[in-house]
Amino acid sequence: MSTGKILASMIVLSALLTGLAVYYLQVYGFYAPLDEQAGAAEIHATAADMEPVPLAVSEFRGIDADSSPLRYRSCFRLDDAAALATARPYDGATPLVGPRWFSCFSAKALTGDLESGAAVAYLGQPNVHPGVDRVIAVYPDGRAFAWHQMNDELDERGVMD
Repeated sequence: MSTGKILASMIVLSALLTGLAVYYLQVYGFYAPLDEQAGAAEIHATAADMEPVPLAVSEFRGIDADSSPLRYRSCFRLDDAAALATARPYDGATPLVGPRWFSCFSAKALTGDLESGAAVAYLGQPNVHPGVDRVIAVYPDGRAFAWHQMNDELDERGVMD
């Protein structure tokens, strides 16, 4: 084999390994599962007067990553959906696509259900990170989902701290 073929093979192999590493880190590497009890305890809604509304949550599953405040996703069941009677609705709720392996969260299904009115979005926690809100989508049967979404208060620089 000539030197040129060896160098070309090394470049192709390096590119392939780099691509695989980037894929793994984006889809699996940065995410960590959230503790069921601690994650459930962090779920609450926000009332119209901006006071927290405690929510009884069961069957909590969640993931998050330190690499971005927008990687948070959770699925759970509300034990008492009536607690949301005073909760502040969230206009413009747009679920972000999560990793395929976190199968309980489907941004596509949530988006369609929010648009059709089959699910209702509420403000979970304003500014959970600077410029980022936690949004909760709730179905009449008690199924609920949460994610982080950028809000209008995000600095004009477009940079999250």
